Amino acid sequence: MSDIVHVPLGDRAYDVHVGPGLLGRSGEMISPLLRRPRVAVVTDETVGALHLETLRAGLAAAGISMEALALPPGESTKSWPQLERTVSWLLDQRVERGDVVVAFGGGVIGDLVGFAAAILRRGVRFVQVPTSLLAQVDSSVGGKTGINARQGKNLIGAFHQPSLVLADTDVLGTLRPRDYLAGYGEVVKYGLLGDAAFFDWLEVEGPRAAAGDMAARIAAVRRSVEMKSEIVVRDETEQGDRALLNLGHTFCHALEAATGYSNRLLHGEGVAIGCAMAFELSARLGLCSQEAPSRVRAHLREMGMKVDLTDIAGDLPDAKGLLALMAQDKKVVDGQLRFILARDIGAAFVTSDVPRDAVLGVLQDALSLR
Repeated sequence: MSDIVHVPLGDRAYDVHVGPGLLGRSGEMISPLLRRPRVAVVTDETVGALHLETLRAGLAAAGISMEALALPPGESTKSWPQLERTVSWLLDQRVERGDVVVAFGGGVIGDLVGFAAAILRRGVRFVQVPTSLLAQVDSSVGGKTGINARQGKNLIGAFHQPSLVLADTDVLGTLRPRDYLAGYGEVVKYGLLGDAAFFDWLEVEGPRAAAGDMAARIAAVRRSVEMKSEIVVRDETEQGDRALLNLGHTFCHALEAATGYSNRLLHGEGVAIGCAMAFELSARLGLCSQEAPSRVRAHLREMGMKVDLTDIAGDLPDAKGLLALMAQDKKVVDGQLRFILARDIGAAFVTSDVPRDAVLGVLQDALSLR
């Protein structure tokens, strides 16, 4: 049986199931949502080749037929052309407001398909079946959907909660080590922002989870989802507390833009680097001891993750160039950058009161090591 995390959002509440074998049970779990026994599934070519037939069999076991669209893998799919392609395909499938669309893939597919569901016929229900660690612990839960623009990441989108999330931990076994570790950047983030005991646990169990220990993987995903759910319920549309989930992301989004949203830097890798830089900035501002950023960096290094700007291949803009990219972030309010800083591991907070020179100094020092 799977672990279940309930996301209590009133009439939009839903369950997140975490555990092995969920693709094979997908039919019985999705069936109660359906008015007719058919679903439209959108995936990417990589996930489709590995897992689509397993999902098809799981749905068929409950008498549910499916049609599938496979999009190109990668961040560039979160774009206007692929959104238009997806919506057009869903209309061709005659998806009605009473039907269910299934987002079957990583964070890119979840964000894109969730947004397509939000705008199709002014909103149809959708189910998240996340296949990457990053999607299972973060992007599949909470209802943030959207695509990227030329001006920056996730600037076009909507809040649209899923009706069900199936996080099959068996699927994590087919991830490349780099992709698993990228997702682990978001797992670490939860410990850093609000649960020091979880970070303590990750220091011990994180390597075991990375090596394939199923119990450790389930526990890491479940706790991450619990924390995300608690924050989303308090602040669904990011007016306050939900911004804590952006720990590391202000630096991360600038680095992603600087690397062209390419394979040079995966999102979770940027989050890990961004968390290390956010703790460094916190220490320089006298908010936390230097021991905290040192401990963050030590754990990320032990996991074999990217930690510094030196770990990003190729050229980067100078510090002022990176700061300019930060100014495009969604978290800018009245022209002021909002940062998530920390008083210690597990004690993050949101602030706009960050001297520009301090940020510039952290960036300049990080770049000087390249």
